[in-house]
Amino acid sequence: MGRGSVRIGSIAGIPIRIHVTFLVVLPFLALGFARVYREAARVADVPPERLGGTPFVWGLVVALALFLSVLAHELAHSLYALRKGGRVRDITLLMIGGVSQISELPRTPRAEAVMALVGPVTSLVLGGVCYALYRGASGSGLFNLEFALFQLAYLNVVLGVFNLIPAFPMDGGRVLRGVLASRWGVLRATRVAATAGKVFAIVFAILGFLSANLFLMVIAFFVYVGAEAESRNVLVKAVLGHIRVRDLVRSRPDPVDPSTSVFEVGERMIRERLTGFPVARGGEVLGVVGLEDVQRVAPAERGRVRVADVVRRVAPVDAADDATRVLRAFAETGARLIPVLEGGALHGVVSQTDVNRGLQLGELEETQHRPVGADRRG
Repeated sequence: MGRGSVRIGSIAGIPIRIHVTFLVVLPFLALGFARVYREAARVADVPPERLGGTPFVWGLVVALALFLSVLAHELAHSLYALRKGGRVRDITLLMIGGVSQISELPRTPRAEAVMALVGPVTSLVLGGVCYALYRGASGSGLFNLEFALFQLAYLNVVLGVFNLIPAFPMDGGRVLRGVLASRWGVLRATRVAATAGKVFAIVFAILGFLSANLFLMVIAFFVYVGAEAESRNVLVKAVLGHIRVRDLVRSRPDPVDPSTSVFEVGERMIRERLTGFPVARGGEVLGVVGLEDVQRVAPAERGRVRVADVVRRVAPVDAADDATRVLRAFAETGARLIPVLEGGALHGVVSQTDVNRGLQLGELEETQHRPVGADRRG
């Protein structure tokens, strides 16, 4: 999720990013809220003419408040995941909400279900608190404050209720999977929640089309794609969880010394028909050097530049780890090649192509050796 996003800070050590889609949609959201500004004020029992600022300014304020609410929602997920032994890469604010990049989920389906539930609960609690403050401020004549509190209450309640829908990729879908997983296994429970997500997406699309609501149709699209992606992601983890890293290794090239010139590495790539090598000095694995690292150096400079200047500092994984460890390494580093150690010594390297091959063969084994209608337990 790092591509197309900008880091704006961190909370509790979790990087917070804004995706370019957030910046694109922000003025449109502001316009949308501005169009219903007077109606929203009347619902809040606030005279529109007594509010300071223009409708567009209030629309912008409400749009920003929505994304702050989303941030609080995602922080609740992330902080709970950290507390239960998970690992959080970052939180990214997107066009239609936000996403917590949790590279390692809590270890049990129950803990994952609770992690999913704390987001909507946080939103509903915030909504309740803001509504109580709004009621307390009613009649004070502080119309701007009353309106702002009412809008915050409304946004957080809608956010909480929407995410409780029992379907992927909403939090309710994860709760549903956690409840079903102990009885049916993770794969079957995921398929049920993903199918429910697709059904809801189709309903949203129909409602959006009938009401000419473009934003609802956009949400329908992302819900459908998210449900499919979640189903695929769980299948990948379930299949690769039965495979060791050593089973993925197909290439065992000799390591490159960091003092080697980039030109020599390029020549070796051409000669051996390989696009990457591990980099090591005296038995210590320092990282990897790939084709793109060579190509970033101007041809005239490759004879003078050393591998030490372009090496990607990628920590090796152990050959005995399950293959999902490699998936996390690829996600966290952005590298195309990961060194593999066996007994503390270099065993080889694993590429994204190796992982894809392992997944395809694992899926084949899943269908070959499983009775019709049966599910492998997660």
